[in-house]
Amino acid sequence: MNKIENTSAMKPLSLTFLLVGAVLFTNAQDAKTPLFKSSALTALNGFTRGIEGPAVDKAGILYVVNFAKQGTIGQVNPDGSASLFVDLPEGSIGNGIRFDSKGNMLIADYTKHNILKVNMLTKDITVFAHNATMSQPNDIAIDNKDRLYASDPNWGASTGRIWRIDTNGKTTKLDSMGTANGIEVSPDNKLLYVNESVQRKVWVYDLSAKGEVSNKRLFHEFPDFGMDGMRCDIDGNLYVTRHGKGTIAKLSPSGKLLTEITLLGKLPSNIAFGGKDGRTAYVTLQDKGNVESFRVDKPGREWLMSKKK
Repeated sequence: MNKIENTSAMKPLSLTFLLVGAVLFTNAQDAKTPLFKSSALTALNGFTRGIEGPAVDKAGILYVVNFAKQGTIGQVNPDGSASLFVDLPEGSIGNGIRFDSKGNMLIADYTKHNILKVNMLTKDITVFAHNATMSQPNDIAIDNKDRLYASDPNWGASTGRIWRIDTNGKTTKLDSMGTANGIEVSPDNKLLYVNESVQRKVWVYDLSAKGEVSNKRLFHEFPDFGMDGMRCDIDGNLYVTRHGKGTIAKLSPSGKLLTEITLLGKLPSNIAFGGKDGRTAYVTLQDKGNVESFRVDKPGREWLMSKKK
């Protein structure tokens, strides 16, 4: 009897030592992982050249559009294994993805001029917002009140617009500009960043508590190559995909170029942050049809938002 009691008493202690050891080992491994060094996460050509998105849910699963064929959403596990999550309605093709505070997936459906909503439990898909006067929408950003902001490029005319989509699905045009593409909200929800791919400019607006924009000013201008998606880290640094150059530019909150991360592919379309600590960057590559990843020094803004929800 005493032997059984002593043995069972030893188990929690032994398990504690094992868990502590595992955490220390994991932290040691993470400490050895170089920052800003990209490697392939998923297999080549698992996604079409329309690969975009990307977004990470609370469980750490990455979601990317156009898995295997157009009009799908794929899911990617942390180990890089990818599979089909859901087929979009006939004729719909996704682009940017975000998650709201309730865990719903919101998708920019550029062919049908919709924002789609996916119930992650049932996989039911509904039209959350529709505006036939939009050219797309393309990429989307989300603030802490679940309002969306959508870029809307007209590629043929090299022009574009930005829209706000309220929580009731109402769409409001905020401004007209060049070929609006990447879009992001700052960590304090007081700034809206939008880039123009053809014009190679990143603009920043003041963003009011009501979701209105004002005081547009140039944040950064690149001398060459294009741009696509953008995301902020928790310090307000802006990561910009350099389409055609095969890099990710990291810009400070003042617009200064801090560094450029070299990718394996040349056509990055978007970026998201995830991982167990929010410090893994995931990049979608159109020319490779896959996802690359690298470690960063600060967690992503949206990853931190998901932990507060």
